[in-house]
Parts: sequence; structure tokens; C-alpha cells
Amino acid sequence: MRKTRAASEEELLTQTKKHASWFLKGGTTTVEAKSGYGLTMDDELKILRVIRRLNKETPVEFVPTFLGAHAIPDEFRNAPEQYVALVIHKMLPRVVEEQLAESCDVFCERGYFDITESEKVLRAAQEYGLRLRMHVDQLTNSGGAFLAARLRAATADHLEQVNAAEIAALAETGVQPVLLPGSVYSLGKTRYPPAREMIEAGLAVVLATDFNPGSSPTPSMPMILSLAATQMKMTPAECVTAATINAAYSLNRGDKIGSLESGKLANFALYDCADYREIAYYFGVLQTHSVYVRGEQIL
Repeated sequence: MRKTRAASEEELLTQTKKHASWFLKGGTTTVEAKSGYGLTMDDELKILRVIRRLNKETPVEFVPTFLGAHAIPDEFRNAPEQYVALVIHKMLPRVVEEQLAESCDVFCERGYFDITESEKVLRAAQEYGLRLRMHVDQLTNSGGAFLAARLRAATADHLEQVNAAEIAALAETGVQPVLLPGSVYSLGKTRYPPAREMIEAGLAVVLATDFNPGSSPTPSMPMILSLAATQMKMTPAECVTAATINAAYSLNRGDKIGSLESGKLANFALYDCADYREIAYYFGVLQTHSVYVRGEQIL
């Protein structure tokens, strides 16, 4: 956070262009990008403006999410309610006014934002017309999945500590689980999200990198597929589905990307392997042969 605050918009743009090239090399052409590492009005807006510039200056499509409620910054450590008010009454109106985000996210977790605080932020975002996303049940089970179900959020991310009742609630309300095994791996933990139970409950599971400096420094979706197959017992076919069409629908883009169909944008990657299952089988090596965006080869 301190480094993000200290960086200029141009410095952040240069760094994230490099990261965008990493995603492309792994075959990723669409990325949901969140703010949340500034935690001041100016710095949150700065991050979201960089995301907007990336859409214009790289081949990757970035889908922006406002995550002002990521953590309580040090200057509000003794007054978290004041920071929640800042997010709701100052940050959100500016984000919406400048059309900088499609969704609003909250880290609902003990020591971060509790159920009441999270609901306040999300209901305010809903009133502004933003889609809702949530970080829930990552470190502890604090009831965040039930809140995601009650608010009919688009997604609930992490879910390492989720229980059967919460899985049923997510399934009943159509909230898509976004599973992030790279974070579990990078933090040295062993409890992965119960993907099999979610799939058996009929949930359209999504896989994502959770690419961030604190807990998941990988842009490699093939690595994520490997972790999902080996640690969460997803089949390679389920992994590919979760990384493509399910992910596209979670970003409200299922009619444009995520599968090879007439009328869609022809964003796809070719891999140098004999069988699609090899994408998840090999890890730590890039098998990407070429990448196409809107039908044009860009790598």
C-alpha cells in the first residue's frame, strides 16, 4: 500500500503494462482488475484510472472493480467507522461520477470489514448501480457467504472456510464462487476451497489467479489449473470451463467472450500440447503457442 501511494500514475502504468504482458504470455486476454492498494480517495482513483488506460494501451481487456474496502488504513486504525463513511460518501460517488468501475468489492473478514460494515458499503454501491463482488471466508468463517447470497452478489471470492449451508445458499441465489488456489499455495496453507462440493451443488465455479503482491504473485492461469486439478480435485475439463465461459459470465461478458461461438469476439489461445489436459498437467512451463484478441494474433 505504501509503495502504491508513493507511485505516480505513470509509474503504475509502466509496471502494470509489464504484468499485462505476463498474462498474455499465459494465454489470458481478459482480467478483472481491482483497486484496494491505495485506501485514500486520490490513490484509489489513481489505480482505477490506470486500469482505464490499460484498456486503451494494451490488448488485454481489463474489467475494473472498486475495492476501497480492502483494509482499514493505518490512519483510521482507531476509527474504522470513519473509513467506512469515507468509502461510502466520498470514494463511491467519485468512482461512479468518473465511470471508473463496473463493480464494488469488500473484504469481509474478521479484522477487516465485518458483516455490518460490508453490507453498508455494498448496499451503497448497489444504489449507484454497481455490481457486487465480495472477498469472503478466506481466513475464517465469518458469515460472508451468507451476506453474498442475501445481496445476490455476482461473485464470492476465496471461500476456503465455507461450509455446506453457505454453499447451498450461494447455489440457491446464483452467486458464482471465484476460487483462488494460488493464494492458498502462496500463503503456505493447506485448506483449499471445496470445489467438488460446489460443483455438485450446481454452482458455476470460476478459477482466477488472484494476482497481487501480498498473497498470490502469479499471473499464470495454467498454474492455477494445475493447482485446481491436483489440490481441489477438479477435472481438467472443469478447470478449463471455470477459467473461460464461467469466468466470462461472472464478469457479465458471457455473450461476448469465454467460448468459441459465432458472434463472439474470437479471443483465444493456442497451446503447444497434444491434449487439452496437458495445460493442467504441466506446471512451471509456458506452453502458449499464440494468442488472439478479436481474431487478430497479438502474440
